[in-house]
Amino acid sequence: MKTLESREDIEVLVNKFYEKVKMDDLLAPLFSHVDWPHHLPILYNFWASILLGDQSYKRNPFEKHIHLPVTPEHFDRWLSHFTKTVDENFEGEKALEAKQRAFSIAGIFQHKLGLLE
Repeated sequence: MKTLESREDIEVLVNKFYEKVKMDDLLAPLFSHVDWPHHLPILYNFWASILLGDQSYKRNPFEKHIHLPVTPEHFDRWLSHFTKTVDENFEGEKALEAKQRAFSIAGIFQHKLGLLE
């Protein structure tokens, strides 16, 4: 298994993850409006900034998600797919960090959306 260490690895992770999301009956409707050729590079930048420190992401991720009709179940499903995708493709410190960061981001988003007590 490969370690997660480059932008190319980030692209593999993001692409494989969102292929799962696009096929998920709960999550896919939330992403039906997404212009994937435009959005995927933004996602690569987001994860590369977080995991590789490359500073290519300059936006506020929460702003883009604030109006989505999400529930804790959506976050649980998203995290399940993300964790499985990381585990199926990568190992090592950065793979673990990716999963930890995903859980942290999901928790922050849910808190800001008032979904956590």
